Amino acid sequence: MSREQQDALSRTALGVFRLNGQFLGVSEKLAEPAGLTAAWWQVLGAVLPEPLPVAGIARAMGITRQSVQRIADLLVERGLAAYEPNPAHRRAKLLAPTPEGRAAIRRIDPGHADLAERLTRELGGLEAFEETVRVLERLSRALEALEALEEAP
Repeated sequence: MSREQQDALSRTALGVFRLNGQFLGVSEKLAEPAGLTAAWWQVLGAVLPEPLPVAGIARAMGITRQSVQRIADLLVERGLAAYEPNPAHRRAKLLAPTPEGRAAIRRIDPGHADLAERLTRELGGLEAFEETVRVLERLSRALEALEALEEAP
């Protein structure tokens, strides 16, 4: 590996770590009026399209199952989500948002829309924003491919 490749990897990792921190900070502010934390919003958002098992949420988010389980239990305790039977697996219940959970997510929408508009403008338009997303998704797929190669026998 060349020094330039190592530097590119280091700059990428540091940039992504900083970006993660920035997104967490912004997400906390956006979620606060809805009575949510960024982590609660993240887990609820994962199950808005369809109920998922905790392990499926963890895989989609790239975090540990235990972290998602703690948040899921809190969401259920607060009436923002509920566990439902899973026809594919008796013990791995599905997490689904309740009407209260969906209402909380809707309260985030105005701030979310405003941030999306301002960020689009700052990046130079929707095309530039979409290219940014494509690059980040490509980086994620590349890391997943490398991880799969390492796990292969």
